[in-house]
Amino acid sequence: MALTQSAERRWASSERIAVRVLEELGYKVLELRKRVRMHGIDVAEVDAVALGPDGQLYAVEIKAGRLDVTGVRQAYANAVLIGARPLVVCKGFADESARVMAERLGVKVIQLSDVFLVDAEELEDTVRTALYEAVLDVVRVLLDPSYRVKPEHIELLEAVAEEPTILDAARRLGLDVKELAERLSELRRRGYIPRWARSWDAVRAVAQLLRARARLEALLASLSESAERLRELARRLGA
Repeated sequence: MALTQSAERRWASSERIAVRVLEELGYKVLELRKRVRMHGIDVAEVDAVALGPDGQLYAVEIKAGRLDVTGVRQAYANAVLIGARPLVVCKGFADESARVMAERLGVKVIQLSDVFLVDAEELEDTVRTALYEAVLDVVRVLLDPSYRVKPEHIELLEAVAEEPTILDAARRLGLDVKELAERLSELRRRGYIPRWARSWDAVRAVAQLLRARARLEALLASLSESAERLRELARRLGA
């Protein structure tokens, strides 16, 4: 069954966390997502193959949630297929039946606390999403036509981009800090300053991007005008 994009990210996060935990416990991860083939046909996939601190080879199954009876059977069967010992990294057992079966089949289980795994996954997903949105905001600032800087904003952006503090920028513009903050809030409402730009350094960085865009647009306009003059001159000379 195909995983949704969110499920894929959650699985990838669980895999990275599990690998890190195994390494911290002295395991050496040799291979990830090992395909098992019989007579030229894929019959299974082992999440990881690791060499344990005891010198044993382990077939590792990684579970984003809790380990149930079906998961125990899968871990045991996959380990048999590659001639290794079965090991599962998970949040714990789904029920007592899974725990008893794991003990009976010799499936080693490394339990991660719910707090650790959930927090780590959520944190990673949150950071990834925030980073993605921040990159998109930067791209919009640079490329979206609606972010074209208006002439009345140039002086303000120059001061914000160049001054180390909001107090210095306000003094340069002949404003008090409250007035400058209100003008920046207006730019934020219009979408020029992204939501994530809360600190003065972040606002300065956005101002520097907008200033660079304004300068580039002015340069391109100047080059366009020069090219048009050259074309006009060429037409006159050719006439």
